[in-house]
Amino acid sequence: MVAMPSPPSPDPALPAPQADAPSWLRGLAECAVRAVHPDSLLPGELPAPPAGRTLVVGAGKAAAAMAAALERAWRAHQPEAPLEGLVVTRYGHGPQGPGAACRRIEVLEAAHPMPDGLSEQAARRMLAAVAGLCEDDLVIALVSGGGSALMSLPAEGIELAEKQAINRALLRCGAPIREINTVRRHLSAIKGGRLAAAAHPARVLTWLISDVPGDDPTLVASGPTLPDATSPLDALAILERHAIEIPEAVRRHLEADTRAPALGDPGFARDRSRVLARACDALEAARAAAEDAGVEVRLLGDDLEGEARELGRAQGRLALSSQLGLERPLLLLSGGETSVTVIGDGRGGRNVEYLLGLFEALEGAPGILALAIDTDGIDGSEDNAGALFTPDDWGRAEASGLDPRDYLARNDAYSFFDALDRLIVTGPTRTNVNDFRAILVLPRTP
Repeated sequence: MVAMPSPPSPDPALPAPQADAPSWLRGLAECAVRAVHPDSLLPGELPAPPAGRTLVVGAGKAAAAMAAALERAWRAHQPEAPLEGLVVTRYGHGPQGPGAACRRIEVLEAAHPMPDGLSEQAARRMLAAVAGLCEDDLVIALVSGGGSALMSLPAEGIELAEKQAINRALLRCGAPIREINTVRRHLSAIKGGRLAAAAHPARVLTWLISDVPGDDPTLVASGPTLPDATSPLDALAILERHAIEIPEAVRRHLEADTRAPALGDPGFARDRSRVLARACDALEAARAAAEDAGVEVRLLGDDLEGEARELGRAQGRLALSSQLGLERPLLLLSGGETSVTVIGDGRGGRNVEYLLGLFEALEGAPGILALAIDTDGIDGSEDNAGALFTPDDWGRAEASGLDPRDYLARNDAYSFFDALDRLIVTGPTRTNVNDFRAILVLPRTP
């Protein structure tokens, strides 16, 4: 495994990327992640303290860091104003480092990507916290990717085990996140605007770090504080289209068409939401750093979806064609959230699966190397953020008897890059704008 180093962000003082291209790519990824960390994201102006209470709730992989940043700003600018609340984040993603601990906001931890009993407990506690608020109260909701699993309370009549089974099946079949979150909202007692509805008539201000392609705020963590544009019948159609087994209680609930608070619901008239960071912000930071280092940059999109290995193969072909006639280094950047259809019993998340598809397509082509990570520091459910490779790794793999096609067939990209000592391990970053992918294409030498 390769630990993520801490080189300075690429700038004109750095040598050209050819001097140490792997380290240059890792530094670029670190620059991208820093740009979307909660420490630098809170709006310039905090909301004025209301006449009543200010209550903070939230869920997601960035929730603890967001809460800590909010507390620091609150103490600095309005220290006498009361502030209280609770947020839930993934195990191991809680406060860390000097000044990171929260004093007024309680931080809970629960499981991800599969919810557990503490996910349900956190959701119940948040609903209880917002119960009985009045018009003079303010709720600040801190929402980021991962919140769907971390704040999981089944709708009445549905068991947590049934939600877990459906969630597991959706993840394994390669369903896109938009569909997964549609189902989650309609099997939940807290998502799809239900948390905000429980808080009304208090005003609800939602700050989000987006991990969803397209950055629709209602999709981040399945929109616990935002009204829903979909219906239970939409969720039922998704489950049937993917041939997922539907327990009888779940089918009855969805067919009853009991809708969440919808767009236009007057209860949301005073509420506001703001996306603080998204994939494009990470990509723009990387682009600026690369261009300062004299590298040409092409953004391929911040919302790319689809099968991870197929996107890797397609971008491998693009890299090969882009190298023809190239006179200076070219960086191909992309973000979004791919999916993996699980057909084997191997280990690995979508970023290493993407990278192995790319590796297979390039076949060791000289002058092309790549990195792919999940910006939260965890690729799928493994301990790595992602991986990287260089052209030399093709020969190393052959010499070690590592066949990328075999590893792809088993969804075992983690083991492939582990054998090459190319995994990138960062630990939790405490933010989450999903995938960051970078392909560095160097000019061919005669």
